[in-house]
Amino acid sequence: MNSTIDLINKRVSLRKYSEREVAPEVLDVILNSAMRAPTAGNTMMYSMIVIRDEEKKKRLSQTCDNQPFIAKAPVVIVFVADSHKMNKYFKVSGVGEYCEKNNKNLNTPDLAQLFLAAGDAFIAAQNAVVAAESLGLGTCYIGDIVENYDTHRKLLNLPNWATPVAMLCLGYYPEDYPRTPKTRFDKKYVVFEEEYKELTEEEIFEMYNENDRNVPIPNVYNAENFGQLLYGRKFGSDFMKEMNNGLIKAVESWMKKQDKF
Repeated sequence: MNSTIDLINKRVSLRKYSEREVAPEVLDVILNSAMRAPTAGNTMMYSMIVIRDEEKKKRLSQTCDNQPFIAKAPVVIVFVADSHKMNKYFKVSGVGEYCEKNNKNLNTPDLAQLFLAAGDAFIAAQNAVVAAESLGLGTCYIGDIVENYDTHRKLLNLPNWATPVAMLCLGYYPEDYPRTPKTRFDKKYVVFEEEYKELTEEEIFEMYNENDRNVPIPNVYNAENFGQLLYGRKFGSDFMKEMNNGLIKAVESWMKKQDKF
């Protein structure tokens, strides 16, 4: 096994950070590595907002489901699905005139662009994760950045067609930090040959067997198994409803046709 594969296998989500600062040159390596990520048509439809300001990190720790460790991360990076810059380029490069001359419709960004831009942002974020790990830094993904859409849009000064889709907390591992990677499902439940495989109910139960064994009884969610616990804790929670509301607002804002670039 080579060092890159070993690094990926040992990576954990880090929510406790050393007081060691992240030097600008180290952060630059991570950001440049993110920018080397695959991107749809080499369009790089994303932006990265680096946040070090203590008050802004504290605010994000509150708006992202009240997670105090966010405020203590030395660096926070927000990954933005961003078609704003490309469509501004379309404007200044005369795409409107081009469409008129060639009898083409002049379209503002649509769901296809949002999908590609979000994909670009996620892939860049994962490149940043791997680069950070190789330099001895840990990270933690924060999906809650899609909550409180209006608040985050104002906090980050986001224009039209620029939507936050992921956030990374970044910092050095504390000394002697115990790394215990969480188990993953058996490959046979995830990797299929040639076409999708519909798992039987028995296979589904086998897939989640280890999770079921580790469910504490009783628990605060009154769950009798992992499926009930997972739904009560996450997918049926208030913060998931707020995340859904945030995504709806983001899509609605993205799809508005009030501007032609």
